[in-house]
Amino acid sequence: MKTLFSRTPFSRTLLSRLLPLAAVAALATGCAAPKQIDYAAFKQARPRTILVLPPQNESPEVQATYSVLSQATYPLAEAGYYVLPVTLVDETFKQNGITQPGEMHAVAPARLKEIFGADAALYIDITSYGTKYYVIDSATVVTAKATLVDLKTGTQLWTGSASASSNEGGNSSGGGLVGMLIAAAVKQIINSATDAGHTVAGVTTSRLLTAGQPGGILYGPRSPKYNAD
Repeated sequence: MKTLFSRTPFSRTLLSRLLPLAAVAALATGCAAPKQIDYAAFKQARPRTILVLPPQNESPEVQATYSVLSQATYPLAEAGYYVLPVTLVDETFKQNGITQPGEMHAVAPARLKEIFGADAALYIDITSYGTKYYVIDSATVVTAKATLVDLKTGTQLWTGSASASSNEGGNSSGGGLVGMLIAAAVKQIINSATDAGHTVAGVTTSRLLTAGQPGGILYGPRSPKYNAD
């Protein structure tokens, strides 16, 4: 007489096939680790002065370059580096007929070293800047990536990326769907009119260039934590 458990042999066979696959999946998951940054070149170069080049802007917002540039000095100075005045750097380029960030980034490291005398240059690329409308919400997002290069050798010392959004605090709009739509539209108008991107850009540059965080830049010689990282 057959019972409800007559398929047990099949189930055991299936289970015996699935267990090894599950074990492999668990092993792969357990072995996954955060990306490690190689600081060997950074620690060998140990730059003291940094030249921040005007960022290249891939967003449609024309103010993005100088919004990010104006806020890049502070976290680097707090990290213990001397940062060349960004206004002076920008004007020096323009006086020599180089007006676009892309042209500035294309100048050879050795030439930048000769002109500005800095130890390293920071190249920033803005991939997102501005307010986006998502039907029932809107958010101002700024995303950027940066690369630090030794001007003496042209060696890449560090690279990183960061992003920030005006909606990180959450959204608890009430009033149903119509209320959410109106709130989203009003927020987009206010954000666009007041350039909320500038405030968000400050958060992004802080996350990108603050020393002492996982994957961040190392402390500079003016910091009491120099050589401790």
